[in-house]
Amino acid sequence: MSANLLQRFEPPRFDFGERIREVVMVEGREFVIQRPRDSDRLLDDPAIRAAFAADEYLPYWADLWPASRMLARAVLRESWPVGATALELGCGLGLPGIAALARGLHVVFSDYDRTALAFACENARLNGFTDFELLTMDWRDPPRDLFVPVVLASDLIYERRHVDPLVAVIAKVLVKGGVCLLTDQDRPPAPYLREVLSDHGLEFSTEMMRAGAPGGHRYKGTLYRIRHKS
Repeated sequence: MSANLLQRFEPPRFDFGERIREVVMVEGREFVIQRPRDSDRLLDDPAIRAAFAADEYLPYWADLWPASRMLARAVLRESWPVGATALELGCGLGLPGIAALARGLHVVFSDYDRTALAFACENARLNGFTDFELLTMDWRDPPRDLFVPVVLASDLIYERRHVDPLVAVIAKVLVKGGVCLLTDQDRPPAPYLREVLSDHGLEFSTEMMRAGAPGGHRYKGTLYRIRHKS
């Protein structure tokens, strides 16, 4: 599988400052995740501002969002065929994909931003995994030969404009009989997501999820199990 390097816009390279490592507990398992200490400082970087002007780019990848913890929980609870390939869309720091690696899946971490892929790669290796791939991908232009039985996606509909290309790429790459697990913190575009999933011939079920750091605030969200209609 080759990386899709032709992009409408090249995400910026920038100084993300000091890194921190934290131990993330999911379903009784420990995962080490490295991330920028202060993600807000990225918004003041001239490269980020220029990128936003060019393509409304924002470095969402730099935070460990509650929905990624929800998805990691769902992945660890699921029964998977050993060795099946899972594509994580908008992987960011990579926690759900790392959970999938822990369950014996072969993972393709994909993101629009090569910096996010670098963090996902380092995080996977920090947790002792090497059998994975990295894919630079714009949802608007996925590789023609990319088809997988498992798609993972967490907290990717911050804005309504993200919904259509996200659903389109899920419908394109997910094989018949495959499943997409998507978690969302019930953001405002959620009703539109459900509408667009149906428009693309995808059926789904939902399950309420909660997640958060131990001893901290628990966030509510929804797990979507998405499949092609029979």
